Amino acid sequence: MVRLGTGIGWRPEIADVVEAMPGVDWVEAVAENVCPGHVPDSLLRLRERGVTVVPHGVSLGLGGAERPDAGRLAALAERVRVLESPLVTEHIAFVRAGGPLTASPRLEAGHLLPVPRTRDALDVLCENVRVARDALPVPLAVENVAALLSWPDEEMTEGQFLYELADRTGVRLLIDVANLHTNHVNRGEDPAEALRDLPLEALAYVHVAGGFVRDGVWHDSHAHPVPPVVLDILADLASRVAPPGVLLERDENFPPPGELAAELDAVRAAVTRGRAAVAPGPDPGRGTRADAAAGPVASAPATPPAPPAPAAPGPARPGAPGAATEAARRRLGLAQTSLLSALVAGTPVPEGFDRARIGVQARALAAKRADVVAGVAPELPAILGGEYRPAFLAHARGRPLTGGYRRDALDFAEGLLREGRPADARARHRLREWWLDRSGPAPRPRTPAARLARAARRVLARR
Repeated sequence: MVRLGTGIGWRPEIADVVEAMPGVDWVEAVAENVCPGHVPDSLLRLRERGVTVVPHGVSLGLGGAERPDAGRLAALAERVRVLESPLVTEHIAFVRAGGPLTASPRLEAGHLLPVPRTRDALDVLCENVRVARDALPVPLAVENVAALLSWPDEEMTEGQFLYELADRTGVRLLIDVANLHTNHVNRGEDPAEALRDLPLEALAYVHVAGGFVRDGVWHDSHAHPVPPVVLDILADLASRVAPPGVLLERDENFPPPGELAAELDAVRAAVTRGRAAVAPGPDPGRGTRADAAAGPVASAPATPPAPPAPAAPGPARPGAPGAATEAARRRLGLAQTSLLSALVAGTPVPEGFDRARIGVQARALAAKRADVVAGVAPELPAILGGEYRPAFLAHARGRPLTGGYRRDALDFAEGLLREGRPADARARHRLREWWLDRSGPAPRPRTPAARLARAARRVLARR
């Protein structure tokens, strides 16, 4: 068990603040944003000071129907080695669907989507986790995700699903208490019940974050202060087990350093409050007073909770018990492709889903896609001004994400130019120059011949 302490999510925008903040024992960095050959100096300085750095992956799609991509696993393993991390984390989610398994176009969600809590999904997830663990040089922990919608005909609660996953694979768990709150608001699931059923002896660490209500649902934004109700769930968890680590996540709308430090203090106080509530003597599923004396985030043994009542058995499947069959992968793949297509391509909503919630999720995906493209290509909102967002959302409705965000930005700009937009000639000229500079395999050279070729391309682009 790795004792981490109290940490904060490292982001480039607050790198200096994190370095200067007292009492930060460890940080977590989004794995895909770290280039092994160019690790940010801030992370190197933190590591040299003895601050643990944990890479947190967002693109494996362990809950998807296909086996984890070997290239993505190798890239994640490389980041682990470069950062000298004691563990690595990912999500119990799917992020893409389609492709050869379903004989359909591959679609990207651009977001973490929940997997159905079914036997098929569990079998597939267990095998995918085993594949990932074998490819990674350190232990893997997987995170529960927030959901705006529910799958029909689920066979297990979240606690049962995660208990079986940990029991069958030995994987550790990263529990996000903000996601438990999200699922309470959006799906009517009791956080206390989920904590009761979770195998807390498998806990690697805990995430804490803020969110907001819109369209009648809770959005896990990581851009707002942590609400008291999430801190209460954290305290409840800490009353059941001494968490090896707790981390505050903030991805945007960063507050002043003092407010960020105060929020981290509130996280520590919630853990201390939970540990103080531990009853004397051993109690199934809870720590002891000795645990509390070890500190608010010390790693301490706890009596494992009794397993939750088993879910009703599903239909018999071929293959060895616990192994995901190819038939299960195909069934899961078809279900996930149908849902994702409805969310990003406007196809009919699959039977059993709440149409209103599908609409909310579709709008959330499109909005996030617009935000990410604006981050990847900040010149686009600078050139287009107030026209950027409505124009991009219209683009997103007609073109699902298939080739990554840089390709998406280029396709968006090309589509506007073909329509003779924007109406302002100077803005249109700037957009054309931006697109021409980036649409080729390499930056445009500045030789006379290149200038002639560029002029010819401009003529073609005007037609």
